[in-house]
Amino acid sequence: MASIRELKGRIGSVSTSEKITGAMKMISSAKMHKAMQALQRVEPFRHQIQSTIDNLLAADSQYTSPLTQVRPIKSVGIVLLGSDEGLCGAFNMMLFKQMLETINRIREEENEEVTFTLYPIGKKVVAASRKLALPSVKVAEIDYMNAKSSGEKIKQLCDELTQSFLGETLDRIEIVFMEFLSVGRQRLANRIMLPIVTETPDNIGECKPYLFEPDVTTIFDEVLPLSVLASLQESICQNRASEQAARVLAMQSANDNAKKLREELQLEYNKLRQQSITNELLDILGGKVEG
Repeated sequence: MASIRELKGRIGSVSTSEKITGAMKMISSAKMHKAMQALQRVEPFRHQIQSTIDNLLAADSQYTSPLTQVRPIKSVGIVLLGSDEGLCGAFNMMLFKQMLETINRIREEENEEVTFTLYPIGKKVVAASRKLALPSVKVAEIDYMNAKSSGEKIKQLCDELTQSFLGETLDRIEIVFMEFLSVGRQRLANRIMLPIVTETPDNIGECKPYLFEPDVTTIFDEVLPLSVLASLQESICQNRASEQAARVLAMQSANDNAKKLREELQLEYNKLRQQSITNELLDILGGKVEG
């Protein structure tokens, strides 16, 4: 059984941990709200761009673009989003497993000869990807990118991926990320970044012919690259908000466990202290009787 001195030290240590996890929860909560605000700015733009593309492609216009070209799958690029920091539960592990499942799914759907290029973003998934030993899977070095990169770096990555697709180095590019639904709910998601595909709305058959000004080629040449960039930006914002939400939940759980442990230790400390006082009183009383 632990002594009173040992229990007092453990209570102090657990109390300190409780304060730390509480502070980290508050910090993560503030970061999560900031990430949610960024997501609220990007998400409507991406949906509007996608809606525009869906309606224009459904109109009676003749247009083809290399960005919408569907080719036989020989090589696939996978952008794996993660976090730079830990203490967010199984967040990174779930994303890494989703990436492995994506590779297996594509091999089953296409053929076993498909090669993969992995683009990990975030220190945790980068470290895990470098240990990956799978046939036909190459890990790309994108040192300029991390989980907190600015819009300029995101655009640089988007341009690099687009050039790889246009140069037929990659036949498809998918993004693996965590979709933010609410503070307590996030889900794994895959998104095809290239080629651009239509997300057919329910009323797509009601689209009427469009009058294009200046011309259809000019419009699509502007809108399609914006769609690719918006898709990548929104996925990154979704992942950032989900990361902070996962960290809030992890810190809340740790804080609750620390509080429960502190209460248990305090109860045990009180019992030992009461027992010690009782023994001292018995010794005093025993001494008086003997005297």
